Amino acid sequence: MQCNDVQATEPDIKVSLTRVGVTNLKKLVKLKRKNKRDIVLLPTFEVFVDLPSSQKGIHMSRSPEVIEEVVENILLEKEIYGVEDLSVEIVMKLFEKHEYATRAEVMLYSDYMMEEKSPVTKKDSQEIGKIIARAYGVKDSNGKIAVKKMVGAEVVGITACPCAQNMLKENAAVNLTERGFSNEDIEKILDSVTIATHNQRGIGTVMIEVPNGYTVGISKIIKIIKDSMSGEVYELLKRSDEAFVVEAAHKNPKFVEDCAREMIKRVVDVFDYLPEDTQVLVRQVNKESIHRHDAFAERNSTIRELRDELKTLTN
Repeated sequence: MQCNDVQATEPDIKVSLTRVGVTNLKKLVKLKRKNKRDIVLLPTFEVFVDLPSSQKGIHMSRSPEVIEEVVENILLEKEIYGVEDLSVEIVMKLFEKHEYATRAEVMLYSDYMMEEKSPVTKKDSQEIGKIIARAYGVKDSNGKIAVKKMVGAEVVGITACPCAQNMLKENAAVNLTERGFSNEDIEKILDSVTIATHNQRGIGTVMIEVPNGYTVGISKIIKIIKDSMSGEVYELLKRSDEAFVVEAAHKNPKFVEDCAREMIKRVVDVFDYLPEDTQVLVRQVNKESIHRHDAFAERNSTIRELRDELKTLTN
């Protein structure tokens, strides 16, 4: 008995779906890099296509097959240097496998190991960040496919709250006054000591579109995120390192909004060569220590809009 193509039949409820596919798909990937060591990753994929109202379902097994085919075959034949390029290859293959689709999307997330040294004792350690890639393709009525790709990173750091620190500084000044210290002495004392505040574990994310003919370095994105928070966090710290990290963060207090704006400015400065219509996503989430909720700030914009705003501030 021949098996019918159930997916190709008409559905009972004729409504189109925006995204249908698979998530939490893991696959070992080896990326080649120019004049550098190859990178081995274990990314998690999310793969989607749209579904017309006339079709009951997508051929679900084809999406994992695409990942398998691209990783096992195309990467052996072609030099692919970035996760965003890998995502584009997958999107194009999705259109081949799902001929009914007019939109296809791939999201890729992977841990990324970085070699670090502790700030004082210079102890070697491995730090983990997360790299992200996205490719999104649209097929027009003539069968022409346009694909946009983005690459980014997510990095954990530390933030120190400016508001609580300022309140504790004011309380300290009052206490010192009551104990007979002069205003001059109080100013010297407060300038000499590190004022306490509550901390958050900050999670910064930057995603940048990669136009055709341009490159966007993930290492540069990671550095931007690290430098935009109150301080870095490290896997391995000796006592002198811990003191340095805590003091450095408290000397550089930042709100969640400060971190997001700092990332925006650094993105505009570092990637000044990108076209003005390049899409940029910046997000900061601070895991609060004295609240049950978290703090959130985000900007989704183009390089042009961000440049214009920053120019307005400096004029």
